[in-house]
Amino acid sequence: MSQVFDGYERQYCELSANLSKKSTSAFALDGEQKKQKLSEIKSGVEDAETLIKKMDLEARSLPPNVKSILLVKLREYKSHLNNFKSEVKRITSGNLNAAARDDLLEAGMADTKTASADQRSRLMMSTDRLGRTTDRIKDSRRTMLETEDLGVSILQDLHGQRQSLLRAHETLHGVDDNIGKSKKILTAMTRRMNRNKWTIGAIIIVLVLAIILILYFKLTR
Repeated sequence: MSQVFDGYERQYCELSANLSKKSTSAFALDGEQKKQKLSEIKSGVEDAETLIKKMDLEARSLPPNVKSILLVKLREYKSHLNNFKSEVKRITSGNLNAAARDDLLEAGMADTKTASADQRSRLMMSTDRLGRTTDRIKDSRRTMLETEDLGVSILQDLHGQRQSLLRAHETLHGVDDNIGKSKKILTAMTRRMNRNKWTIGAIIIVLVLAIILILYFKLTR
């Protein structure tokens, strides 16, 4: 709620109570005293209208949920003030007797008190609802922060796993390179062994042929 509006409201309630007292006392007066009292009442009514205008401006500058509550209260204050102004006119014209005037003033005061109690009850309910809404917003914000922290933790874990996979990939790539090199070495060794086999085979054949020729020449002589 607005402290400015509350200040205007207190001033209005005090002024309204003061005007009611002056109006009641005006019934018992006559002549110049009655005119002076009515003049004071009219001046107080103007002050009350000014306070209502200020409360209206302040209420319209507040958030919609608070503004709607205060505007309802202002309508009741305006209605009460209009009734009081009508009563002042009747007092001025002298059309009502003393008993009827007392009844009307008492009814107006009772209506004011009842309306004020209802307004306080509605304002307390609205304050409670705003408090609960604020608590829900705080809970939602806390849940959002916890979810954000969890998301950050998951992203960090995924980043660590990605780094592990990259290192494993690099290790496998290195192993693959070593296997390729080993395969090339084994292939080269196999080729050398084959060449050595052919070379040894050729030497053996040459030696056998040489022996055969030597034996042949010896036998023919």
